[in-house]
Amino acid sequence: MPMPPHSRRASRASFAALGAAGLIVLAGAPAAFADETGPALVVGGIRPIDGMKPGSTFDVPVTVANKGTTTAEKVWVTYAVTRGLDYAEVPSNCQTQHILPYDELQERWTAMCAFDQPVKPGVVYTTETPLRVKVLNRALKDELNLRVGEGDPLADENGSPPVRGTAPAVKLVEKQSGGEGSAPYVAVPVTSVNTADFQVTGAALKGSVGETVTMKVEFINAGPAWVMTKQGERSVSVVITPPAGTSVVKRGIFCQAKGKAYHCGMIQPALNEGGRQPYTFQLKIDKRVPHAKGSIALSTEPRPFDPDKANDKADITLDVTGGGPTGSTGSSGGSAGGSSSTGDDGTTANGGSLAATGSTALPITGLAATALVTGAGTLAIMHRRRTRNLR
Repeated sequence: MPMPPHSRRASRASFAALGAAGLIVLAGAPAAFADETGPALVVGGIRPIDGMKPGSTFDVPVTVANKGTTTAEKVWVTYAVTRGLDYAEVPSNCQTQHILPYDELQERWTAMCAFDQPVKPGVVYTTETPLRVKVLNRALKDELNLRVGEGDPLADENGSPPVRGTAPAVKLVEKQSGGEGSAPYVAVPVTSVNTADFQVTGAALKGSVGETVTMKVEFINAGPAWVMTKQGERSVSVVITPPAGTSVVKRGIFCQAKGKAYHCGMIQPALNEGGRQPYTFQLKIDKRVPHAKGSIALSTEPRPFDPDKANDKADITLDVTGGGPTGSTGSSGGSAGGSSSTGDDGTTANGGSLAATGSTALPITGLAATALVTGAGTLAIMHRRRTRNLR
């Protein structure tokens, strides 16, 4: 029978909260099982996977055990992998689904496998053939999640229509010893040997004193790998310094003024391979400053996956045309912050509430479905959507 709705929501929240810092299980689960009557299923048998190469495969030797007091008549094992991984072959007793990112959840591919056979208390089982996972060209820091339960996990409303596997069906078989888990959920990090080239592009500005010009600079992940950032992890940000002799009329979205520079975060899709995050500013030219030059640069936290540092910084040049004064008619180098409002062009006008990096919450600009990543960690823009799936 399907689990009650409240149980499904709780399971999805627990599944999503599992991290990728190591093999993680739900704390306190064994104690909870000791007080239960009836089946109490746990999953295990898999360790962190490191040093994979794009194009390779690995097996997932999952185990299922029943720490309860009565037999489970039927069980489901759900596999979920992040976007650097996929399934090589899927048995016919499993259904796969591609689920786009929403809430705090990353984009993922699930395989929900039904085992219509009893799982007895005190017995450890494994699949007679392990599920095989393939490592894609974009793999770098990925995650494999496992879940076991008696209830049908159902398809996620945010995903594609489920597709049944075509490989021969597999059964659970008794395992001699070892590999028993301690919780119904587990998250396993999967790391690959790969690189991701983070880059920034500058701008060449031109205008006369008193004119307002558009400055558009950009962050790019040129790949080949995507980079997953989980909540609480520090990630890349960019630091934008406008040319001297200008003042900021509108700042780029996700940017906060710190002195004469702006520190800017980005959304998770910008960290996907080929992802881009533009920052559009409106600058007023207050005065002519000879050879005025600003910059855009990546933040300086270690990024061992990005060996090319030559494109981590770019110039923002300003050519002031025509005559005009060299004295200042306004502030130079940017606004000190305050409040701002978001414009349709992705800029933020000084004067209304803008959040930025650090401990300040970022504004919700439309229906965002992914996490905002900043230099101080990851800030989630929550786009709550009702779902029936257990994660």
